[in-house]
Amino acid sequence: MDLHSAARRNLIIMWFANFFVGGSMTMVLPFISLYIETFGNFSEKYVQHWSGLTFGITFVTAFIFSPVWGRIGDRIGRKKILVFSGLGMALSIFLMGFADSVLELFILRLFMGIFTGFVSMSQAFISTQTPKEIAGKVLGTLQTGSITGSLLGPLLGGVLADSFGYATTFKWMSVSIFISALLVLAAKEYKIDIKEGTKTDYSSKEVILQIVRNPVLLTVLLISALVQIAHFSIQPILSLYVKGLHGSTNVAFFSGIAFSAAGLGNLMMARKWGSIADRYGYIKILVILLFMGAIIYFPGAFVTSLWQLVMIRFALGVAIGGIIPVRIAYIRQEVPVAIQGEVLGYNTSLRFLGNIIGPSMGGFISGFFGFSSVFFTTSLLLLISGVILLAAMHRHPGVVKNSF
Repeated sequence: MDLHSAARRNLIIMWFANFFVGGSMTMVLPFISLYIETFGNFSEKYVQHWSGLTFGITFVTAFIFSPVWGRIGDRIGRKKILVFSGLGMALSIFLMGFADSVLELFILRLFMGIFTGFVSMSQAFISTQTPKEIAGKVLGTLQTGSITGSLLGPLLGGVLADSFGYATTFKWMSVSIFISALLVLAAKEYKIDIKEGTKTDYSSKEVILQIVRNPVLLTVLLISALVQIAHFSIQPILSLYVKGLHGSTNVAFFSGIAFSAAGLGNLMMARKWGSIADRYGYIKILVILLFMGAIIYFPGAFVTSLWQLVMIRFALGVAIGGIIPVRIAYIRQEVPVAIQGEVLGYNTSLRFLGNIIGPSMGGFISGFFGFSSVFFTTSLLLLISGVILLAAMHRHPGVVKNSF
C-alpha cells in the first residue's frame, strides 16, 4: 500500500473513531446537571455550582497530561497513545454509570481526564501525514467525524436518558468509545520522510522556545484557552436554561436538540472553512471566525423560546465551525514534524485550561447574575480573542505571510 492510499485509509478510520468518541462524549452533556439532581434533594444553586465543577474537573488532569502524551506520541507513535486513551476513557465512563453521589461522579471525571484527548491526538496523527497546502481541508474533513458524532450524541443521549435513565446512558457511551479504540488498531502509522540534516531531536525547553519565538503562533495557542472559556461557559447550564424556556417535559431530549444545533452548523462548514483558509490564510480566517462568533453569541441572552436558542446555536456552529481545523492546520504549517505532537499537546492543554475555567465560570456567573449574563461574557471573550489575534497579525506581518 503506497503512502497516499495509507493516508486516505487512516483518514477514513480516524473519521469513524472520532465519530464514536464525539457522539459518546456529548451523549451525557445535556443532562449532567440533571444526573446530579438524582443524587439528592439539592437547591438549584447547588446543582449549578456542582455541574460546573464536575464538568470542568475532567480537564484539570487533561490539562496536565496532554503535552506529556503529545511528546510520548512523537517518540513512540501516536497509534499506541490513541488506543490507550480510548480504553482508559471507556473504563472511566462505564464506572460513572454506577456512581451514586456527586463526589463519586466528580472523582471519576477527574480520573477520566488522564485519558481525554483522543480527538486532539488523532488530529496530530492525521496532520503529520498531510501536505501543508491542503492541511485545512483534510483536518476539516476529520473534524466532521467528531462533529457528526457530537450532533447525534446529545439527541441519542436525550432519548436514552428519558427512556432508560441516566446511568444506562453512561454504560452505552463506554461501549461506543471502546469501539473507537478497536478501530484505531486497523490504522497504519508510518514515518514521515524528513529532509537530511533536519533537526529531529528536541528537548521540551527547545519546543517551548520554538513556540515563544513565533509571536503569532504563541498568540494562536493562548487564544485556544480564551475560545474554550467562551464556548464551554454555557455548556453545563444549558439544560437548565432549556428547562427555564421550555419546561421540564422531556427536558433531556430538548437539551439535546439545543446542543446538537451548533453541531449541525459546525458540520456544514468545518471542511469549507478549512478549504477557504488553505487559500486565503489561516490567521485571516481565524480572526473573521472569532468576530462572527462574538456577534452571533450576543443575542442568546435575549431569547424567549427554545427555538430562538436553537437557531442561535445553529448560527454559532456555522460561524465557528472552522476554528479548530484552521488552527491545527496553521500549527501544521509552522511547526517541524518532529515536534508537532508536543506542540499540539500544548494547544490541547490550553484548550483544556479553558474547559476548566469556562464551566466553573459559567456556573458561578449564572448562579449570581442569571443565565443571560453568561451569553454577554461569552460574546465579550470571543471579541477580545479576535482583537488580540488581529493585533498580532498586523504587528508581525512577516510571520503571518508564512501561513498562506
